[in-house]
Amino acid sequence: MHRIVFAVALLLISTGSFAALPVAVDGQPLPSIAPMLERATPAVVNIATRKHQRLQRHPLLDDPFFRFFFDRPRQQQEREFQSLGSGVIVDARNGYLLTNQHVIDGADEIRITLSDGRKLTATLLGQDPEMDIAVLQIPAGGLTAVPLADSQALRVGDFVVAIGSPFGLSQTVTSGIVSALGRSGLGIEGFENFIQTDASINPGNSGGPLFNLRGEVVGINSQIYSRSGGYQGVSFAIPIDVAMDVGRQLQANGHVTRGRLGVGIQELDQALAKSFGLDRPRGALVANVESGGPAAAAGVQEGDVILSFDGRQIDAAGALPATVADAEPGREVELEVWRDGASRKLRVKLGGVEAEQVVAENGAPGQGRLGLRVRPASSNESGDSEPGRGLVVEEATGPAAAAGIQRGDVVLSANGRPVHDVEDLRAAVKESKDVVALLVQRGSSRIV
Repeated sequence: MHRIVFAVALLLISTGSFAALPVAVDGQPLPSIAPMLERATPAVVNIATRKHQRLQRHPLLDDPFFRFFFDRPRQQQEREFQSLGSGVIVDARNGYLLTNQHVIDGADEIRITLSDGRKLTATLLGQDPEMDIAVLQIPAGGLTAVPLADSQALRVGDFVVAIGSPFGLSQTVTSGIVSALGRSGLGIEGFENFIQTDASINPGNSGGPLFNLRGEVVGINSQIYSRSGGYQGVSFAIPIDVAMDVGRQLQANGHVTRGRLGVGIQELDQALAKSFGLDRPRGALVANVESGGPAAAAGVQEGDVILSFDGRQIDAAGALPATVADAEPGREVELEVWRDGASRKLRVKLGGVEAEQVVAENGAPGQGRLGLRVRPASSNESGDSEPGRGLVVEEATGPAAAAGIQRGDVVLSANGRPVHDVEDLRAAVKESKDVVALLVQRGSSRIV
């Protein structure tokens, strides 16, 4: 008996000695981000959305003969979808939150859970699918906002912390480093200029903040790169400077106006760079210049390589669209271009493009929306003899996607009528009872 008791006592002493951690190493206290998290986590919220979608009915269910013999009632069938995400409070006084657009896309109800347990219904103030940013507002006092960093000062190797609700587990903290900056060409969003990090991001983290170790927000967690659907070490965040610029426009106007240069671009490989006399592949090769556009007026030519825009170095062609879009329309900026083996500076006054979203409701009850988000086509994009004709498809969902319409297609006519703007398309949809016939250009071919 004494041996057993003595053995247990030794085990307890031994276990206790191993469990105790030193409070300092070489006289220095061990680092901890706990104080920063105590300040930051009250600004991070859980977002739960609910939306209803009508199910496609089999044609036989609308046949009177079938319903008579099989006694099938005529009723609309719906399915409820729920999703989870995260968000961050950026304005405590007005209750403004930032999150990803894909978190709240199509939601009928948006519920916010604060860190103190309060549950509130949020109002959607605006959304921008191109940058995947949405602004919400909640009616509450006693909120906590977080300071914002200058994401231009972020460096590869900086430590970062992500807070969010992966798999619904609220206030989950993960950490890592900045793996790369200015990631683009991923095909994730319309304008890409991502912070890449190895901080663990999983479903439910989307829309949550990425912090530096000072507790300042450097980005909005947006996407992961994964073959399995789960975290595999590569995550992407939208720089907070970009997210806030989009957010301010959405708050003020409900939509986003972007800078426009008026050029078509492509990447340079090693062979092309060598043929142009460049030391390495860098910049954006101008493949075409829109006639009468801002770049043409400034003297930009086909075959130029854009090396920098407004003082920002362009390392790859994919970085240019987001950089131009982030600039204010009407502003004059400096381009550095490479031409005939030498660099030169050009001054360009930017044009503007308003992000237009078609919510083209069909006139027949229960038909739903057409499912196209479009913008006006340039003359180079439409390739049409009639000036000002055509709408470029930015996103196709619902009936449009089911019919085979794809991103990048140019809608030239609807029901045989030329389409010049969003209102032409809305009018054609409104007049149609069941089917809208779209003439679409894809590449060099046209598809009816």
